[in-house]
Amino acid sequence: MLQTWLREEVLVQDERPGVYLYRQRFRLSVDRDPSTGNREPGTGNQEPATALTRQGLIALLDLTKSAAKPHEQTLRGPKEDRLKLFRATEAHLEHIFLLYRDPKRLATTAVEQVIAGRAPDMATRDDFGNAHELWYIPDPSTVRAVQRALLPLELYIADGHHRFETSQAFMRECLDKGRKPLGPESFTAIPATLVNISEPGCVIRSTPRVVHSLPAFSPRTFLDRAQGEFAVEQVGSLAEARGVLAAAAGKGHAFILYAAGEFRSLTLRDEGRLDRLIRGDHPPAWKRLDVTILHKAILEPHLGIDDEVLARQTNVEYAHTNEEAVALVDAGKGQAAFLLNPTRVEEVLQIADLGVSMPQKSTDFYPKLLSGLVAMKMEIMKP
Repeated sequence: MLQTWLREEVLVQDERPGVYLYRQRFRLSVDRDPSTGNREPGTGNQEPATALTRQGLIALLDLTKSAAKPHEQTLRGPKEDRLKLFRATEAHLEHIFLLYRDPKRLATTAVEQVIAGRAPDMATRDDFGNAHELWYIPDPSTVRAVQRALLPLELYIADGHHRFETSQAFMRECLDKGRKPLGPESFTAIPATLVNISEPGCVIRSTPRVVHSLPAFSPRTFLDRAQGEFAVEQVGSLAEARGVLAAAAGKGHAFILYAAGEFRSLTLRDEGRLDRLIRGDHPPAWKRLDVTILHKAILEPHLGIDDEVLARQTNVEYAHTNEEAVALVDAGKGQAAFLLNPTRVEEVLQIADLGVSMPQKSTDFYPKLLSGLVAMKMEIMKP
């Protein structure tokens, strides 16, 4: 089908090299700390959704020269599937999502000046109502300005770890077979959407955990065991639970248990005891992640859900929202839901800088990049 689309010009090759500005406009609910009024993105839905905009620059990343820091481990199965797709299509149909630090916004400002007042070259909405807009900028001086701004910066993988590693594997495979790139658009490059963490729409949603299929699970027994290290209090509603999480964001470590129709907050009593609670030679920054504390100080010691159980995917389901997690428990599809604050963007970069991996499902950058928005056919010379 890809070859048919190219032949019938459903997909058209751009005539000149350039960069793209990719703008996503979406709405995301935020929670408010009842004591300070501060708003915490992505923790719930009790307030009217806030309109946000996230901008990214779409460009090619040279795999032979550039490196991007990961924050999560990859699995063999997804990489094998993507490698088969590369072999069959010799094309990139999706992008990796990269982050960078640019407080002065040099790269995006250079592009915004060129497109000011200009309608997007493409505009659409996804199934969730999020707007996706694209501008093509082939101006050589603008491209050079973007390159100058981005080349010195560290790049971090937000989403697309499997695609990135598979692209590297496919490049090595092509080189081993004596293949050569016929230009920059080949197996030595990967398309990427690069987003400045200073963008107001660069946010992460939390990923609630729903526990199921545990033999003889008892909320009371669990709480009795957990309250040695966590202060346990009854919470009246989901709205109140969101307030508890928002109040703790960035200042402490709080979690919400929902089971048997009731909410309970679990607040870590003493962060200084994390070294005792979380064994192993891990950096302090990793131990302080809320998602780490949930997995290593709550799920593993009190419910027996360790890394091996998580890998088997037998007792934990990941929900997209707090409402979904609660609904799964109410519907009898889960025994308990654990709600938590989202990982902060700066925490992702900090962990990547340390060269360690976060626990599974630590980040949910929202919204996702639109698949097929800009594709790249690889130009390859074969022996």
